[in-house]
Amino acid sequence: MPGMGPRMSRLASYASDPARSRGRAHAEAGGETRGPRDAFQRDRDRIIHSIAFRRLRHKTQVFVAPDGDHFRVRLTHSLEVAQIGRTIARALGLNEDLTEALCLAHDIGHPPFGHSGEDALKAATADAGGFDHNAHTLRILTRLETPYPGWDGLNLSWETLEGLAKHNGPVVAATWAMVEADAAFPLDLSTFASLEAQVAAIADDIAYDNHDIDDGLRAGLIALDDVIAQPLVAPGWARVVARHPHAPRGRLIAELIREQIGRMVTDLLDATRVRLADIAPGSVEAVRAAGRPIVGFSDAMAADERAFKRFMYARLYHHPSQLHVAAEAGRIVAGLAAAYRADPKLLPDHWRETLPEAEPARTRHIADFIAGMTDRYAVARHREVVGPVEMPEGL
Repeated sequence: MPGMGPRMSRLASYASDPARSRGRAHAEAGGETRGPRDAFQRDRDRIIHSIAFRRLRHKTQVFVAPDGDHFRVRLTHSLEVAQIGRTIARALGLNEDLTEALCLAHDIGHPPFGHSGEDALKAATADAGGFDHNAHTLRILTRLETPYPGWDGLNLSWETLEGLAKHNGPVVAATWAMVEADAAFPLDLSTFASLEAQVAAIADDIAYDNHDIDDGLRAGLIALDDVIAQPLVAPGWARVVARHPHAPRGRLIAELIREQIGRMVTDLLDATRVRLADIAPGSVEAVRAAGRPIVGFSDAMAADERAFKRFMYARLYHHPSQLHVAAEAGRIVAGLAAAYRADPKLLPDHWRETLPEAEPARTRHIADFIAGMTDRYAVARHREVVGPVEMPEGL
């Protein structure tokens, strides 16, 4: 908009407005003493200050116990997602603070060891309803974090909880933890979420598509020639080399990552603006009622991105060295779940003293404890209560 400078001074009509928030599950008093922040700014800050967020620094992103300080972990990934998300939100006139809160919290429910840990915990708790990291994010933020004297959870706004529940689209098969959270504070699970939540979801894709290239090459598990042969990457690599024909390989790779993120964000903005013009949502409620996602890549970029994911699964995520570590990680989580279920006296004092008597709450309580573990804490507890592990020396 002319004369407004690089930062937009007001929200678009279809953005989430903190002044029109549906509120929080628990009424709060004394907000006037907490600084000049709106509802979504408070949510973001509560997430950043939470124990669960701090634990992300020792939780797996791609590599378990990466041998080097330069690899991503779940915390640095979340920060990178937030940076990309804010850029997109600002360009579309969305609420940057809500977008950032959703980006920062989107992985907070992951157990130790990423998806291998989640698979093991899901299997270990199958008779108690299983485990789902997205639903567990809601459980952490509404029940397990307890920094306030008047209620459990962080008492986040409806819009933040809704966005975390539905950032991947309407919830058509809610697990028990999601059902529980929705019953306590209904989140309209059958509709699409706000544009801020849709941005957070695709910012996650952009971040890990590109930063996993960097980490995979750094680890030597994928070859640069194979990466740049992929349709998603080839055009960007050609431009990078044309601009810097004599640059060292390491600098070219770093430039490629920047090029890729820029290309994907630009494509996303162009395609999303076309959908916004077509649907013409006049409010965030119209976004929820649209019946389809609005934020997304062009068809061509989306196809290339899906193909690139298949390549990365085959070459990096399912690399033999990765599968070996993932199997051991799953064994650790399964062993801990079995040990604590068989003998709850092994639990730390607080967790033992608050252990429910009846199932399935009893097993779910044990799963809450395990899911909150960092990778290294899980290894230490397994060595203590089960036995030795075979993990990289970083742990």
